[in-house]
Amino acid sequence: MKSALSRSALILLGSALAACSTTAGHGGRGTAGGVEVGRFHLGETTIARSQIAIEPFDRADANRADFPAFVSAVAAELTRLGWTVVPTSRQSEQIALIDVEQGSREAIAALSAARIGRGIAGAPPAGSGANVTATLLEVAIRRRSDGTVFWEGRAVGEAPTGSAEARGTAAVGRLANALFRDFPGESGRIIRVR
Repeated sequence: MKSALSRSALILLGSALAACSTTAGHGGRGTAGGVEVGRFHLGETTIARSQIAIEPFDRADANRADFPAFVSAVAAELTRLGWTVVPTSRQSEQIALIDVEQGSREAIAALSAARIGRGIAGAPPAGSGANVTATLLEVAIRRRSDGTVFWEGRAVGEAPTGSAEARGTAAVGRLANALFRDFPGESGRIIRVR
């Protein structure tokens, strides 16, 4: 019942967030327009930091060649915030689940909308997505003992296709920095981090 209530709350939150998001005047999500960040937590402003493992939402993603670089970007931010990152979840009560997706502005917006039950959905994209690569970073921190997700967030950024900023590892480093800035952040609000 607890998980059904959580899912219902997340769906309602995602629907409401489209109405309360703050966006840049020129509609871009790229380097010039900043990174769109949304976070959700249980209202705990002081989150206990201990050992934490980083794993993919989808276990198959652990085999991606760039996954270790994504883990490093998130680990750097968690370490900065006071966590001790450990190699496996068997060594920790806390687990950070991560996912990284890249594609066109429209594809990433559609993916975000499809995952509304998994967390926070951003505003629909503005402007043309031609020659733009969008990157989505999702992170959920949960307790291993009871499976409770007590903090989650997503960051979306854009860069010109083919540029150094559009490469997965560079993009994820920038997104992780924006996502964890002012941690835990205001719950349920989408902001733009420059």
